[in-house]
Amino acid sequence: MIQLATFLFIGAPEVMFILLIVVMVFGADKLPDIARGMGKGMRMLRDASSDIKSEITKTAEQQGIDTDVTKDITEEINKVKDELGDFTGSVKRNP
Repeated sequence: MIQLATFLFIGAPEVMFILLIVVMVFGADKLPDIARGMGKGMRMLRDASSDIKSEITKTAEQQGIDTDVTKDITEEINKVKDELGDFTGSVKRNP
């Protein structure tokens, strides 16, 4: 069975069609500027979200709220993953 790569439930033909429309609307000479602007926007969004997360964590620690809950949950999830990995290791078939 051949499986095509998908990105956000969009297949390769849809991505190619969208790129064709973008090139027709904006022109090939504007694409690097558009991509650069989108990259800067994504970076600003990521930085803002990390700033908000650190501010919430700092405020929670100042108020005496336990912030180790996420660490405990992460440890439990990793334990379950390891146990499932051990169990499925003997069940998996080679393709």
